[in-house]
Amino acid sequence: MSPRMIIEGGRVIDPARGIDEVCNVYLAGGRIVSVGYCPDGFQADRTLNASGAVVCPGLIDLSAHLREPGQEHKATIASEIRAAAAGGITTLCAMPDTHPVIDTAAVVNLVRERAKQAGRVKVLPIGALTRGLNGKDLSDMSALKQAGCLAVSNAYAAVANPLVLRRALEYAASYGLLVIIRPEDPYLADHGCVHEGAYGTRLGLPGIPHAAETVAVAEVLALVEEVGARVHFSQLSSGRAVNMIRFAREQGIAVSADAAVHQLHLSEACIQHFDPLYHLRPPLRTEADRIALCRGLKEGVITALCSSHQPHEPDAKLDTFPATEPGIAALQTLLPLTLALVEQEGIDLMSALAALTHQPAQILGIDAGHLRPGAPADLCLFDPEAEWIVDDTTWHSRGLNTPYRGQTLKGRVRLTLIDGEPVYP
Repeated sequence: MSPRMIIEGGRVIDPARGIDEVCNVYLAGGRIVSVGYCPDGFQADRTLNASGAVVCPGLIDLSAHLREPGQEHKATIASEIRAAAAGGITTLCAMPDTHPVIDTAAVVNLVRERAKQAGRVKVLPIGALTRGLNGKDLSDMSALKQAGCLAVSNAYAAVANPLVLRRALEYAASYGLLVIIRPEDPYLADHGCVHEGAYGTRLGLPGIPHAAETVAVAEVLALVEEVGARVHFSQLSSGRAVNMIRFAREQGIAVSADAAVHQLHLSEACIQHFDPLYHLRPPLRTEADRIALCRGLKEGVITALCSSHQPHEPDAKLDTFPATEPGIAALQTLLPLTLALVEQEGIDLMSALAALTHQPAQILGIDAGHLRPGAPADLCLFDPEAEWIVDDTTWHSRGLNTPYRGQTLKGRVRLTLIDGEPVYP
């Protein structure tokens, strides 16, 4: 049984209820008992001094590639959820591009069991939209739903044609499953590795145009309007796509969207020295796109920020730029990069934390990301002013492929609680 605990004197921020005040939080039995007042007869087993810290709901990450099963040379579920806990993340969506793919109840149960054995973060397996992510044959979504999947996705794999996508959306809608789309037309992307722009052209690297994203977004929006499925666009990278989502929502089309937080900080200029740590998918785009993503977050068009965590073994980044594998290890940088948007882009702290807590929960349709009495005590305590260096002493992911290695970031997690139990440190 989790101890009866008082978290005392912290700045409590609960975007779901509009709370931002210095007060106490009372926990018992792994759940939140109250916020701001002491319940009658409450006696604590432990009092935690949270002075100088922000106390908020545990973070919810909508996109992480945990690699296990099948790619344990890159990372394991155990290693990556340790990193997630260190980053204040309490709920993590595991994308289906494992080996074998998460397209059967057996693989869903395997991922859940491995996560349970690791005993830290709550892992939500995302089922495959098509069998083996082959883009042609629909997965058994009924079985995936029964196994506990809340959503399905084809991750970075292409769907063969619009008819298959329409059938997939209809099938998912019949079971109330969210469909997570990473919009990219494979023919327009054409094996590119950077944004099709000035820097890519100057360096002679094959580019991916804006149209690869916008054409895919337009196709999905047209189908959603026809079939009424629940669709979430994952990891938007272009301002044009943000404008399309904005317009669609103004027309009453119920879709949501997120962006990987590093896309709101980095641009195509980062590739100018051929550094493969900036080989990402989707690619880093123009400074104008970066600004448009920030504006989309401020305006509520982008309702969540994710890590887009893609850990790799060192060899995956030790080749010529186009030959390296795309992706960034990013679980522990999700929170500090989001906090940096508060300082650098004028996004208020409440809104920034909303994009990491109750808004991702609303997208998934889960009762999480808030501090209401009776809710599971999944909390993050962080010092917004504390600085830390990304190095071997602080980094927990097996993937070392982060461009922030050696840099000093502000915003350090003091404590992560799952069901009232400390899982970090």
